Amino acid sequence: MSGSAETSPEVMLQFYRMLYPFKSIFTWLNQEHTPRDLFTNREFAFTLQGDVYLRYNCFSNAEELKKQVCALNPTRFEIGPMYSSRPSERKLARSVKSGKLFTPLKRELVFDIDMTDYDGVRTCCTSAGICKRCWAFIANAVRVLDSALRTQFGYHQLLWVYSGRRGIHLWVSDDEAMGLTDELRRAVVGALTVIEGGKEMAKKVNVRGIGTKSHPGDLPPSLWHARDEGEKMWRPLLDDQECFLSEDGWRTLLKLVPDKKIVETLEKRWEKQPGIKSSKKWKELNAEVEGTGVARNLAALDDIVLQYTYPRLDAEVSKHRNHLLKAPFCVHPKTGRVCVPVDPNHVENFDPNTVPTVMQLLQELDKAGEGANWEHTSLKPYVDMLDRHVVGILDDVRRRERARAALQHDLNW
Repeated sequence: MSGSAETSPEVMLQFYRMLYPFKSIFTWLNQEHTPRDLFTNREFAFTLQGDVYLRYNCFSNAEELKKQVCALNPTRFEIGPMYSSRPSERKLARSVKSGKLFTPLKRELVFDIDMTDYDGVRTCCTSAGICKRCWAFIANAVRVLDSALRTQFGYHQLLWVYSGRRGIHLWVSDDEAMGLTDELRRAVVGALTVIEGGKEMAKKVNVRGIGTKSHPGDLPPSLWHARDEGEKMWRPLLDDQECFLSEDGWRTLLKLVPDKKIVETLEKRWEKQPGIKSSKKWKELNAEVEGTGVARNLAALDDIVLQYTYPRLDAEVSKHRNHLLKAPFCVHPKTGRVCVPVDPNHVENFDPNTVPTVMQLLQELDKAGEGANWEHTSLKPYVDMLDRHVVGILDDVRRRERARAALQHDLNW
């Protein structure tokens, strides 16, 4: 169904009044049941009908947020950082006489992966289109990035959220991640960036240590898991997407091969036999590479797999604390689909086309009868997923409080 009917003002107002899980969102952002500055000093931005954009809104509790959302009835709203003072009072905080500063202090470390950045690889869809087949790229990105953040950085409070159309967002709520400066956020993103997004595929992956022309540096241990995950999906990917079937596709592949003799040999062969399947082209490339026995050529095979499968990050989203990101459980105005959490352990089973739409949910609500809420609809498992995530965050908060109290006790003793 088109987004215009799905997300009419009347439909959206019913969604906010009856279905949106404001309490769960509040507890997730606040990391406590009682309101504190992690929520009260938090910026919310609203996009209204007609693309009117309202920034620097803030609220004292979940009820106040719900009241304002229902009053404004936005097409969507976004979440920003916790500031040094309430965003609505920023002008006073910025005044010279007040002696205060208005600056972002804490914010989840966020990531954005958009399917359009894989347009140079996928062949099943283009632009805003997405299907279960090309979702395999997103699923692989989730597995790789989730593992890297847990093993390399020690984070574990990771919430993955489907964007409602063609991508996925990640919110990292660990205390250390919340306090990262912009400089440190850029460092994290830099460590996780292997290939830039976009359609251009000619630029090779450059992730190896110092080496020579014939003996390239080793692949860093931080990318071993990404390489292994990429190899798992590589053969099925070639059969499903046929990345190298077209002339543009196989010529792009050959640009990534460092040995000119191999390139010339395969170029002549494939020009004469344009219908060779991608998997066979890859097999022929491997045979040529292995025939040379040159380490640089062998390493290039791993790099090619990484280039086609490694997560493509929108780095600018992650670098700054004051960046705004669409709130979970908002409705995408084009598709009518709800931005629901995704379980990273079963991400390959997620199908964006089966995500509930706002109209579907309202129909389920109507069938459930008077007094029904999101618990009586297909939104329930997704809200439950968020609530389980919040329990883990609250447990972390309690552990930190106990550790602080124990330390204080020892100091006083």
